[in-house]
Amino acid sequence: MVRKVGIIGAGIMGAGIAQVCALAGIEVVLQDISEERVQASKATIAKALKKPVDLSRNPDQSMLRIYWNGGDALSRIATTLDFDDFSDCDLILEAATENEEIKKGILKGAARFLKPTAILATNTSSISISKLASYSGVPERFLGIHFMNPAPVMKLVEIISAPDTSEDTIQTVIDFLDGTLGKTTVEASDSPGFILNRILIPEVNEGIYALYEGVGTVKGIDTAMKLGSNQPMGPLELADLIGLDTVLSIMQVLEDGLGEKYRPCPLLMEYVREGRLGRKSGKGFYDYSITPPVPLPRKT
Repeated sequence: MVRKVGIIGAGIMGAGIAQVCALAGIEVVLQDISEERVQASKATIAKALKKPVDLSRNPDQSMLRIYWNGGDALSRIATTLDFDDFSDCDLILEAATENEEIKKGILKGAARFLKPTAILATNTSSISISKLASYSGVPERFLGIHFMNPAPVMKLVEIISAPDTSEDTIQTVIDFLDGTLGKTTVEASDSPGFILNRILIPEVNEGIYALYEGVGTVKGIDTAMKLGSNQPMGPLELADLIGLDTVLSIMQVLEDGLGEKYRPCPLLMEYVREGRLGRKSGKGFYDYSITPPVPLPRKT
């Protein structure tokens, strides 16, 4: 059983996963490279916990009714800068930036502090699980656990096993995610982008191409996709939410693994070079210094 979870990376995904676990009664150790980062992350979680939980969006997550108390949930989250504080965790999940070399170093470092029964996992959205497993030192107890952003809201979690991942490891993780956290898991093969991003991110990239080629405006493209395909968010809004750097990273993985069909849009690459990364940088396809955010004109 999973009773305590270690999370490596206190960014948006790490904080969201920590919040989900704490609300379900799970003890969490949240790690990052600086005290400033972990404290900022915990402050973000504290702010989120003050908001009422909309159970109508996830009515089957009955455990939130049992455990819901912002203060209690926050008290279940400890912070650290050291991997040795993971020594009593049952599951350690790497949720760092989408960069193979960074993840490689993290996994090699964290593996030294695992207890014999602990599971080591990655929240990568596109990098080969088999390759990351080779860095873990525990391939039979390693797999991909891909939460969607924002983790407290999105029900889906993709499970991706490596060739040596044991059946016990897979089942333990599925029981934890489905049973304890109230998520819905799907198993995906270790193919570039897995299931969701193989389909979703090229759609986002195509929306950026439509803007780049002058097919429509930012507002027009997003409105067309929301009202014409019944999506809650248009592709450019979604790119800003995900982070344009993350979208580009996933598209590059898809292009490397699947070919020219998945070439990133030049406008996407240009915005990332300029630091226009979406919500996290304040500007992407929208300007977030204004409330509500306003669409920015296409660069010429």
